[in-house]
Amino acid sequence: MPAPLPVSRAARDLPESISRVNQRQELVHITLDTPSPGRRGQREWQHCADLLAHPDGLATWRAVAAEWLRAEYGEAPHQTVAAGVRSWYLQVPAYLATLLFHHERRVPSLRPEDLSFRIAARGKPEPAEIAVANPAFACLPDDPAAGASEAFVVDSEDRLVQLLRARYTAHAARFVRAYQPTVRFGARNLWGAVTDALDVGMWRAGKQNGDEGAGVTDAGLLLRDCSAPFTSASTLHPATDEHGDPCWTRRKESCCFHYMLNEGKGPCRTCPRVIPPL
Repeated sequence: MPAPLPVSRAARDLPESISRVNQRQELVHITLDTPSPGRRGQREWQHCADLLAHPDGLATWRAVAAEWLRAEYGEAPHQTVAAGVRSWYLQVPAYLATLLFHHERRVPSLRPEDLSFRIAARGKPEPAEIAVANPAFACLPDDPAAGASEAFVVDSEDRLVQLLRARYTAHAARFVRAYQPTVRFGARNLWGAVTDALDVGMWRAGKQNGDEGAGVTDAGLLLRDCSAPFTSASTLHPATDEHGDPCWTRRKESCCFHYMLNEGKGPCRTCPRVIPPL
């Protein structure tokens, strides 16, 4: 784990952003700085760069996921386990990026060297905490902290979107290179999950803050087209729920393989196996 980075007075603006974001969602707790060891009973922090350099750590995570699946469903097919860890890992850069963009119009560092996470100690072994070890961030000219030494100012929202996509794609590419040789997934499956994580992350950011439509709009900004390596534009679209009320839904780009479980009750309603491309 790298040594903690010093946080200057000017960089207090990113911790304040993170504090505000934490108040607007409950899925994962975010913190700035290299994390300290956990208390007894907590999982260890995982450094993204270490995991990608030494994929044995991802295999250990899959073993934890398999144990959880067997406890919940009595079985743990390889594809279901691997899909779970695939999507949970991608939540780390995707959810961090979408939360800070949606609520603050800021883009933090998404380098694996700057991110750590800890999975939940109980229940589904997905990330429950994310730590950012770099106080730098990109922002727009009207950001209150645009003059801070840690701020990298871009001249338009489109440029900020491009920067977010580029940073997220760079991290995702390293994950795909590290993970693909260890699982029975092709590149299309993995990059579909990369696309899903960004689309769902922005949708969740809006829903958890009480403005689902705003999250959908921002998902459309980030995924306005199907340019490589993303496998589609945002697939969020209006629909009706079981009561006939209007709602939003989406078509997944990657399969979670939950249907392989005897208790899985078939494919999800948003599964790419049963829903044609929009």
